[in-house]
Amino acid sequence: MIKIIVDCFGGDKSPEAQIKGGLLALKNIPDVFVIFTGDEKIIKDVLAGEEYDKERIEIVHAPEVIGCDEKPTDVIRLKKESSLMKGIMMLRRDDSISGLVSTGSTGAIVTAATLLIGRLRGVIRPAFCPVLPTMNGGVVGICDSGANVDCKADMLEQFAIMGSEYMKSTYGVEKPRVGLLNIGAEAEKGDDLHKEAYKLLEANENINFCGNMEARELLKGNFDLVVCDGFSGNVLIKSTEGACLEMLKMLKKDIFSKTMYKIGALFMKKMFDKEKEFMNYQNYGGSVLLGTCKVIVKGHGSSNEVAVAKCIEQAYKMETGKMNERVEAITGRE
Repeated sequence: MIKIIVDCFGGDKSPEAQIKGGLLALKNIPDVFVIFTGDEKIIKDVLAGEEYDKERIEIVHAPEVIGCDEKPTDVIRLKKESSLMKGIMMLRRDDSISGLVSTGSTGAIVTAATLLIGRLRGVIRPAFCPVLPTMNGGVVGICDSGANVDCKADMLEQFAIMGSEYMKSTYGVEKPRVGLLNIGAEAEKGDDLHKEAYKLLEANENINFCGNMEARELLKGNFDLVVCDGFSGNVLIKSTEGACLEMLKMLKKDIFSKTMYKIGALFMKKMFDKEKEFMNYQNYGGSVLLGTCKVIVKGHGSSNEVAVAKCIEQAYKMETGKMNERVEAITGRE
């Protein structure tokens, strides 16, 4: 049985999304065990009337709630009874627990995971790696997407190693095609950091490096993993998501602008519904934190129950796919 902790009190739709997402995961994954952390009474109130296997859940009382404006270091020192910190400490002390899912404060999660859970042997810095859908029906990982604003070339090299093992273990990509986010496809493009990183990626036998990638290529499907510093990766994801959402809004506005467009849209409703689901980030889970000794998945703050269930599935696949062992086998010998 794979035990996963779910922080029930972080996020815009907590605790309903986290609890119902946990129950959905129980239905979808027969050998997962969910531990809910948060206010016990509120959790039990949400569970009332729901059908689920009571032998596969546990509730750990944690009455404190972390605010979005609280400093990560203050959370660690002062909010020990919060749902996140209770979960982190359980993850640290209990070897039978495999991972944690939270939609709470990104800063608090990264700080607590790095300081209290610790890094895998040889890992310089943990990194976030979310995925987005591609035009050919696959997904592309972006590593890093926000954990490390300033990076060195050897850190980008490690992001490529960790991200590659993640795509292999969780998404079944046998030989992930890795691209380095840059301002041009040519090898000599970019600043000193990217030129040095290019050489390291090209020389590393553990990485299937396919060259530089320009931002406009992200969703084409030519790469399985994009390596970048956390600042650039965060901008890349949010600008891509924003552009897609605005295009959908413009399309909807144009459809409703004329009667003949509305009639045409009725015949294309199934296609529009399909495209809407394709671009719905809730269907792709969260951003995994690669490089820590236990599995950590950070869900979007507005995650619904489907997204939370996907986050649990990601954590489950990382554990069953021995993600951390695979990474440490490479980084530990470097």
